[in-house]
Amino acid sequence: MPSVSRVVLDASALLMHVQEEPGWEKVECQLHGSMMSTVNYSEVLKKVIERGGQAAAATALVQRSRIELANFDAEQGHLAAELWPMGKSLGLSFADRACLALGIAVSGTILTADGRLAEADVPVKIVLVRKGH
Repeated sequence: MPSVSRVVLDASALLMHVQEEPGWEKVECQLHGSMMSTVNYSEVLKKVIERGGQAAAATALVQRSRIELANFDAEQGHLAAELWPMGKSLGLSFADRACLALGIAVSGTILTADGRLAEADVPVKIVLVRKGH
């Protein structure tokens, strides 16, 4: 039986869902059992607060959906650092590289709403859930 690839959420994908932006349904069907780096989780909470929302709503969604929060560890730190040259040319942030590192570490499929992240040349599948961005 073939193994199923883990879905790794980028902060932009979860934010798209939390804020019910166009296409959020594409994220909804992938939430249960997905995973996210604690770096990206912190970014989501910060963005929600920055936009005047309550972090508790995002936290509740993560808990309800059983999204696994993966601690940013030494292996991911090493991978994120190695991705810096490619990431710099695409304008990727540390959080973007943390998401890519987790995806690589677990051989996952990354869901993102960020077109720049979707352009990353990495050995995992990246699915852009919002077209035209």
